[in-house]
Formats: sequence, structure tokens, C-alpha cells
Amino acid sequence: MKISGSDLHLFRVFESVVRNGGMSAAQMELSLSQPTVSNHLTALEQRLGVKLCERGRRGFSLTEEGRRVYEISTEITGMLDANSARLSCLRSALAGKVGVGIVDCMATDPSFRISDAIAELSETAPEIELNLKIMRPNDITKAVAENDIDIGIGGSDIKVASVKYQVIYREEHAVFCGSTHPLFHRKEEAITSAECYGHPWVLRGYWYGRPRFENSVANRVTFDIEAQLLMVLSGAYLGVLPIHFASLFEQQGRLRRLPMPDEAYFADIQVATRAGERAANVAYVRDAIVKAHGMHL
Repeated sequence: MKISGSDLHLFRVFESVVRNGGMSAAQMELSLSQPTVSNHLTALEQRLGVKLCERGRRGFSLTEEGRRVYEISTEITGMLDANSARLSCLRSALAGKVGVGIVDCMATDPSFRISDAIAELSETAPEIELNLKIMRPNDITKAVAENDIDIGIGGSDIKVASVKYQVIYREEHAVFCGSTHPLFHRKEEAITSAECYGHPWVLRGYWYGRPRFENSVANRVTFDIEAQLLMVLSGAYLGVLPIHFASLFEQQGRLRRLPMPDEAYFADIQVATRAGERAANVAYVRDAIVKAHGMHL
């Protein structure tokens, strides 16, 4: 079959439904009504002559043919998006969508100057449409490498050769406990690292090479900083949190920073983009972010 423009639209609707696990969530992403989304899926099934998915009271699930079509669809649309970016480079167009993935809990950091970059872009390149997403650090690296987003901002131990990184500032982290934790009211000079390591910790699952903790059976793992904060606030766990994020809860008397210099550290916050040729709009947004943080290009 020859793929037409209308086919591509149906493919993108289908991808959205699969990505969101059903039509209800997809309709919000697509800004289409549920009946319209359902009609598009039916049209694609009729066009291809195969049943793509089961949908109804039992929920949404792909058929075997649907899984194969999804793989082909993402390959086609991904190739088109990548080549659209290359064509944009030719005309140096400061317009169109630019996807930016950002790690969670950055809004409380005064060193994070993305708002300054957004303000500048709204004045100097108003036709560029920023699509901001909050993502996990390792997902950001993968998404940049696979052309799912154009720019990533955050820190990750995983590095990919096809991605270029630039540090824009450093984020300070320290150990905290909740107000009901046994160490919360202890005098600072009476707190030892050995005792702290004996308590349960909540760790972030995307960290690599962190020290080993004694109470490994009782320790817990999260992949989001806000989830980690909730665990620490419970008083049952110690955790390493960004100081800017924890400071409000310190002021409220709900968290205490513990004297554990061995666990305090600075995380490099980086801007990540695919190496090589970049579309003009992506390069412009990337440069605006870097300049907002006072860094050299």
C-alpha cells in the first residue's frame, strides 16, 4: 500500500492510544473526542485489513497484528520527524515544536533559569512551540538519543555516545530525615554516620555507584524525587534530597538536614542534545537555555 497523508494522521492517533494505554488518556493528548479517536482506529483497521486492538469494558490491549503495526508506525513517524528536523535546518526556521524533557522537582531551584530562557524565546522566537515534559533522568537520555525529544535537562550516570552534554550548573544534595524519625531531635554532635547507615534509607533507582547501605532489606527505592520526599517525610527513612527542594519542609519543621558530609554531593545539571546537525529551532532553544545560565556556547 502507498502511505498517504491521511494514513500518517491515523498512525499518529494509533500511536497515541498505545502510548497512553487507551482512548480516554489519548483523547486529552490529541485534543479529540473519544468517539473521534475510536473512529480513527476503526478507519486504520479498515485501511490495513487487520484488527489492531481489543477495546471495551475489559480494557485496552493490542493484538499481535497491532503490535507489529505499532512498531512499523513508530519507525515511519520517527523517520519523518527526524528528516523534518533536517529540512528545518536548511531554511533556518525559528518555528515549530521543540520537545524539552526536564527532571522532576526543578522549579524550586533558584539556579535553574529555564523561566528566563522561556521569557526570551517568547519575545525573540514566538513561533517556536515549547513542549515541556517532566521525565526521569535515564528516560531523558534515551528519549534524546531516540529522537523522541529534542533537548534534555537533568543529570544521569548513563551517557550515550550519540548525545552531546553541557553542564549548566550544579545542584546541591544532602541527607534529610522526617520530624518523627529517631534522629530528628538528636544533638548534632551525637549523630554518627555509622548510626545513620543503620537506619532504613529510601534511594533513587537511577543512581549508580552510590555507597552501600547496611540495612539493605529495609531500604526502599523510588524513581522520582517527590516520591522519595514523601517516604522521608514519613519518618521511617533517611534520604538524600536536593537542598532547594527540601528547604521549604525544613522551614516548616517537617525535615531536618543531618550532618553526613560523606553523602552530601553536587549533581551536574546538563543540557543534552543529539550530536551533529540540529534543526535551527532546536539549536536556538538550546542556546537560549545555556545563555540563561551564564554558560558559554
